[in-house]
Amino acid sequence: MKKAIYFLFCTLFLFACKREGCTDPNALNFNEKAKRDNGSCYYYLVPDTYSFTDANGNNTVNYSGQTDRLNQLREMVVLMKSGTTQAISSQALKDMFANTNGNGNGNFSFTSTKQLKDKCFSLDLSLFESWMDSIALASASFASAASNGQAGTLTTGTSTYLFNENGREYLQFIEKGLMGAVFMYQALNVYFGSGKMDVDNSAAVDPTNGLHYTLMEHHFDEAFGYFGVSTDFPSTPATDFWGKYCMAQNTALNSNTDMVSNFRMGRAAITGKKYDDRDIAIAAIRTEWEQISAFQAMTYIDQAIAAFGSDNAKFLHTLNEACAFCWNLRYAPIETRKMSQTEHAQLMGLFKSNFWSMGVADLNGIKQQLQTHF
Repeated sequence: MKKAIYFLFCTLFLFACKREGCTDPNALNFNEKAKRDNGSCYYYLVPDTYSFTDANGNNTVNYSGQTDRLNQLREMVVLMKSGTTQAISSQALKDMFANTNGNGNGNFSFTSTKQLKDKCFSLDLSLFESWMDSIALASASFASAASNGQAGTLTTGTSTYLFNENGREYLQFIEKGLMGAVFMYQALNVYFGSGKMDVDNSAAVDPTNGLHYTLMEHHFDEAFGYFGVSTDFPSTPATDFWGKYCMAQNTALNSNTDMVSNFRMGRAAITGKKYDDRDIAIAAIRTEWEQISAFQAMTYIDQAIAAFGSDNAKFLHTLNEACAFCWNLRYAPIETRKMSQTEHAQLMGLFKSNFWSMGVADLNGIKQQLQTHF
């Protein structure tokens, strides 16, 4: 009996002491001395920047369409900001939105086949165009001082803002709103959705014409393009759109590292055909992007509270920005969103139609709703 126990012990000991590691010769960490696979194999390297090449050194990243759309919104913002000193045309904004004639009907400084309108969340198209009418109407009163019931402008420090008679700054609704209805919606719902991710990842699209990426790689790159940051972000800081607000919330969320690390990991995982890792990265990006919008809304609510009763321009401006970022929570994917559609509608209902009539208690109520979910 003792010999049998001894033999069993020795067998178990030798079995347990076999060298463990990655036994797949196709893996980057293949260990030829390993006798037992311990599940540690990995098949891709995550670069330090969003830069990827194929085995021949060809660049495989392309999101030029997204770059064009970001530039189109930048030039729309320039036109809208001019509404503090002149009357602006709603038709000009609509032409830029639809990129009429490939150059915004002469309002863009460049030509492109891309447009913002055909990528905008379809249920909100008419809403955005109505906001363009509203900012144009308010700009007709640019020479007047804004007050309750009177459209016009207000200045704080070196900044001047245009409001309608209800204290609404439609520049913020349009700019931040399109950041959500186009950039956020397209990246998180469309390009990260099954329709764009469950595609070919075996061959380059058209290497003869310089398209060295697979279709799946390209779709992931386009999602990154909508985030609007440099390939080495945050080493090169972002100055506008989502990258700017990612930086603004970095202290609270560690968002700079979280976003770029997951974008790089997800893209590298596609190249390595490790789709579980890709999906983990996508879920993390979706969650963080939504949090950036919610936390930025709370930041602006705090600023509006601080300005209440002492600086109407800053109060209304930051209140409008808070409202716009709350609105963008509408575009978070259903798979990861923190607020249901009903809860989001309730949140937006806390913003009164006349912003001049809102006070600190109203703002604290909005912030409490956000804190409940985020």
